[in-house]
This record gives sequence, structure tokens and C-alpha cells, in this order.
Amino acid sequence: MLEGILLTIVTAATPLLFAAIGELVAERSGVLNLGVEGMMAVGAVCGFAAASTTGNPLIGVLAAIIAGMLAASLFGIVALFFVANQNATGVALTLFGLGLSGLIGDSFVGTPGIPIPKVDIPVFSDLPVVGRLIFGEDPFVYAAVVLAIATWWFLFKTRGGLIVRAVGDNAASAHALGFSVLRTRFLAVLFGGACAGLGGAYLSLVYTPQWTQAMTAGRGWIALALVVFASWLPGRLVAGALLFGAVSILQLHAQAIGIGIPSQFLSMLPYIVTVIALVVISRNRALLSVNTPACLGRPFVADT
Repeated sequence: MLEGILLTIVTAATPLLFAAIGELVAERSGVLNLGVEGMMAVGAVCGFAAASTTGNPLIGVLAAIIAGMLAASLFGIVALFFVANQNATGVALTLFGLGLSGLIGDSFVGTPGIPIPKVDIPVFSDLPVVGRLIFGEDPFVYAAVVLAIATWWFLFKTRGGLIVRAVGDNAASAHALGFSVLRTRFLAVLFGGACAGLGGAYLSLVYTPQWTQAMTAGRGWIALALVVFASWLPGRLVAGALLFGAVSILQLHAQAIGIGIPSQFLSMLPYIVTVIALVVISRNRALLSVNTPACLGRPFVADT
């Protein structure tokens, strides 16, 4: 039972991690994109439609990434080049993505998904508990971990990552040094869209291999909160995704074993934890800004 719970926690955390990594890079560049939920929905339906039509799940994954980037490009053009309000544009993108995904996916409701086999390493996969947990996951799980490590390396160990962080911290100074703020932010937004689309593909191709309308179920909003929860650090993002995934899964197990708590309350738990985490983090950041001398600077805050 413990092995099964741990496995489901990892699978529940994977789409959150994909979406949150992309949003983290976008916010590091100084852009707040509230359209993560919509991009995930578009990625989920386009990935499932492409995989079902071609019979190749890899094509479905590529289609989901492209769909997420196209949706993100709409946000980037409107919010960055036409200087529209980022919050309003992001919410509009979420509503647009949810509606478009429902329209595209209407003919695919009830269509069986194409199974993606799990990785099976002889001997290691047969080890108790850790075998299936570490050596028997699906390829998306390993890709999410690699992506988190690569994102950390890019942001903190490369010149490109330094430029992204400089643009997010002080766009005027970065522009004065000759860096293109708009181009940097637009590329960061596109990366966020690709990651959100990949998270959506995981939902429709692996997590529940089928298409149902609104199957993202608020995961895009949780991913947004997760970025703040992790203080814009990729390492903490992995731990936070596992935590939020655990809350989502444990409430399902609590219902299964018949704990005498209303199911509606248990379904609220992931979002309650999200709100509590944001309140605690906001309070700690406020105390830090009050007690930190001005000469020591301030924590990173996305310039919205």
C-alpha cells in the first residue's frame, strides 16, 4: 500500500512540476502569466488528439509542446508587444484555452488512449518499494527531473540565465547594458508555454489516458502558487510539487478507506494548502523586507 501511495504521489506531482518550471522561468524574466491552466488544457487536448490520430504518443507530446507555445505566444504578443495588462491577459488566456480545448476535444471524448510503457530496468525494477519508485516510472517522470536540473543549471550557471534574471530584477538596467528585454521575456514565455503543454500532455497521455473536458482541474493555478511557494528556486520546486501531489493523492486515499470527513472537504485540501502556503510565504517576505537593511537588497519579486 505504501508503494502504491508513493507511486501515485510522484505521478500527481509530475504535471505540476512541468507547468511550474515553465512559469518559474517566465517569472524570473519579469512576466507573470496567469494563463497556465489554459495552456495546459490546450496541450492536453492537442497531445491526445495527435496521439490518437497518428497512433504515435511521441507525436502527441510534440503536438502538445507546440500547442502550449502557440497559446503562450498569444499572451506574449498581447502582454509584451501591445503592453496589455498581464493579469487580465493571463486570465483571458485561461478562459480561451479551456473553451478551445473543449471544442477540439469534443469528438475525442470516450476515445481510448495510447498507452505509454513504463521504464523497466531488469533486477533494479524488482527491488521492494524503491524498485518501481525509482527504476520503474514512466519517461515523463525522469524528463521532469532532468528538466528541473537543467533549468537550475541554466538560470544560475550560464550567461543566458544571468541575462534572464537581470531582465527580471531590473529591466531598465538590463536594457542599458544592451540586452533585449522584450526578446528575453518573449522567449521565457514561450518556454513556459512549452512546459505547460508538456504537463497537459502528461495528463491526457499518462495520468488518465483519455480526454475529458476540464481535466486540468485547477492544476495550472496550483502550479502558479507552487512557484511562489518555492521562492522561484527549481530545487524547492521539486519538493513543493511532491508536497502538493501528496496532498492531492492522500485525500483520495482518505475517501477510499472511508474516513468520516465529507468528500467535498477532502477535495478542497490541495487548494486550502495552497492558500495557507501563500499566506505564510507573504508574511515571511514582509517581515524580511522590514528587517533587512536597504543596502542588502530585497528578495526577487517578478516585475508585473
